[in-house]
Amino acid sequence: MMTGIHHISMKCGTEAEFRRAKDFYLRLLGLSVQREWPEGIMLDAGNCLLEIFSNGPGSRSKGAIRHIAFGTDDVDGMARKVKEAGYEVFIEPHDIVIPSEPALPARMAFCVGPLGEEIEFFQEKPD
Repeated sequence: MMTGIHHISMKCGTEAEFRRAKDFYLRLLGLSVQREWPEGIMLDAGNCLLEIFSNGPGSRSKGAIRHIAFGTDDVDGMARKVKEAGYEVFIEPHDIVIPSEPALPARMAFCVGPLGEEIEFFQEKPD
């Protein structure tokens, strides 16, 4: 039986990338360390873990997974924070309504993370 997503994994090609990724996710986004070992780290992302390895030639192709979406109660603040730190926000914060049944009103923004990963900040809004 499936119980949910345990973790999302990323690989860094250099020690500098690893340090930059740790700084981005720990200091900038405010995730906390769940466990750490010589070649990697697992960060608590609320309802799953983000695993970052320091020992691999990270791949820059997107493959089937398009982005990581983090739930937040302050899309605008997160976008401002990453932009002020020099990261690209390529979709500015804005309101949307996903035309599902029932409709899902939300606020969202996208940025590029330290390893080239696309990150969405997503906030469900009350009806």
